[in-house]
Amino acid sequence: MPKAELPILQERRDDEAVARPRRGSAKGRWLRRGRNSLLAVVALLAVCVASIWLAVRLTPMQSVTAAGQTVEVGAVAPDLSLSGPGELDLFGEALATEPHFQGPIRPRLKLADISINSQVNQIVRSDDHDTLQLTLSRQLAAGWIRYCVWELLIAAGCAAVVAVAVAGIRRAPRRTTLTMVGVCVLTVSAVNALGVYLMASGTPQALRQVRTLDDLVGRAPTEPVAPAKGPQLTGVHAVVLGDSTAAGIGNQPVEDPSALDKTCGRSSDAFAAVLGRVNDWNVLNLACQGATVTDGLLGVQLRGDQAVPPQLAVAQRASSASVIIVSVGANDMNWAVLTGLCAKAPVCDDKASTAYFKEQLSTFSQNYLDLLQQLSDLPHHPDVLINQYYEPFGPDIRCLEKDGLTEAKVKVLKSRLANLNAVLQQGADAFHFATAQPDFEGHRLCSEQPFVQNAADQAPLHPTAAGELAIALADQQALAELRNTPSDAPTDATSPGTTDSSSPSAPVR
Repeated sequence: MPKAELPILQERRDDEAVARPRRGSAKGRWLRRGRNSLLAVVALLAVCVASIWLAVRLTPMQSVTAAGQTVEVGAVAPDLSLSGPGELDLFGEALATEPHFQGPIRPRLKLADISINSQVNQIVRSDDHDTLQLTLSRQLAAGWIRYCVWELLIAAGCAAVVAVAVAGIRRAPRRTTLTMVGVCVLTVSAVNALGVYLMASGTPQALRQVRTLDDLVGRAPTEPVAPAKGPQLTGVHAVVLGDSTAAGIGNQPVEDPSALDKTCGRSSDAFAAVLGRVNDWNVLNLACQGATVTDGLLGVQLRGDQAVPPQLAVAQRASSASVIIVSVGANDMNWAVLTGLCAKAPVCDDKASTAYFKEQLSTFSQNYLDLLQQLSDLPHHPDVLINQYYEPFGPDIRCLEKDGLTEAKVKVLKSRLANLNAVLQQGADAFHFATAQPDFEGHRLCSEQPFVQNAADQAPLHPTAAGELAIALADQQALAELRNTPSDAPTDATSPGTTDSSSPSAPVR
C-alpha cells in the first residue's frame, strides 16, 4: 500500500472508532440499561399475569345467603375474550349464564344450600316476593365485590412470593429484595385494580338485575303444581313418584289393576309394594313408565290415548303421608336411547353423543331443581328420599358382547350413570333430603342370579323382582337413618312379605 494512503486509512479508522461506542462509554451503558429495563418490564408483566391467574384459582368463593338460598360467588378461569357469559354451577353441572359480563374475569355462581328459614316463610306468607328478589340481587353483587377484594390481596401476595423467590435465586441484598417486592406488589395491585375497574366494574350492576336463579339461565319460573281435584287420600303413609324403575315394569302386575296401573306398568313386585308389606304401610305408588320431571312428575304425561295426571298433583291429596320417595332421571336423559346407540355404534364417547349427554344432563339439573323446590314447599312437609340408580353392569360382561357392548363401551355408560347419580346426590344434599343407593353387588348382569333384566326379558336393564327388593332394602335403611331408629328391613330375600312386630305403622318424623 502506498505510504500516501496510510494517513487517510488511519483517519477513517479513527472516525469509525468515534462512531462506535466503546465498552464502558455513556452510549453503551445507555443501551445496556435500556435492554435491561425492557427485560424487567417484560418480566414484571409476566409476574402480573401469573399472579392474577393464580389469584383467580386460589381465591375462595364467597358465600351469600338470601331468600333461603346459599350461593357461592367466585370467578371462572380467565380467558382471552373481553366479554361473555358467566357460569352457574347447579348440582355439579356448569351452565352458561344468560347475562353476559365484560372483561376476561367473569362471575361463577354455585348453588350450595336451600333452606326455608323463618324470615323467608314470613315474606312468602305476606306475598312480598319483591323483598326476596331484591335481597338476592344485593347479596350477589356484594359477594362479587368481596371476592374481588380477596382476589386483589391474594394476587399481591403471589407477586410478593415470586419476587422473594427471584431475589433469593440471585442472592440479592436485603434492600434490593425489599425494593423488588415493593415494585412487584404495587405493579400487580395497580394492574389488577385497573383491570377490575375497567373490565369488571359492570358485573355488580349486572348481578343486581338477577332476581332469581332462573334469571341466570334465562328460564321462566315454574308455576307450582296445584293439587289434583278429588277427596283427600287418607291413611296413606308414603308416596312413590318416579319412572319405570319405581313402577316395577316387567314384573308381576298389581292385582285388580286400574287403567292407569296398566298404562304405567305398575307391578306388585315394585319396591313401593315391598315397603308397604314389610312395614304394614299404605304406600301410594304413582310411578309410571316413561315419566320425566316435566312430563310425569310436574306435568301431564301422555301415554297413547291416555293422559296421566301429574304425579305431584295427586301426591298432594295424600296430605297425611309423612314420606315421599322419588326415582327419576333416566328418561330425562333418554338413557334407553343412549344405551341402544352405544351398543350399535363403534364407540360410545364420540363428540356428538357426549355433547348430547351433557346437554341433557344440564337440562335435567334445572328441571330437577324445580322438582326439589316444589317438594320442599309442600305444606305438610313430608320427609323426601331421593333414589339413585343402581349399577347394572358387573365386572363380567361376556354375556353382553352379543348385544354389541364391549368393556370400553360399558366404561362410558358407567361414567355417564355416575354423572347422573352425582346430580341426584348433590341436589338432595342442597335441600337436605335423604338419598338411597341400591346395591346390586354380585347380582349384576351376567351373574348367576342377576337383579337386572337382560335383553331377552320384557324390560331390559330394569330391576327384577329381586332387584326391586334390593331397592326397598336401601330405602328402608335410609328411612331408618332418617328416623334414627334401627332398620326394620327384611333380611330374607325369599320372604319379602315377612313383617316385624316392632315395625311402625308409619314413618316416624
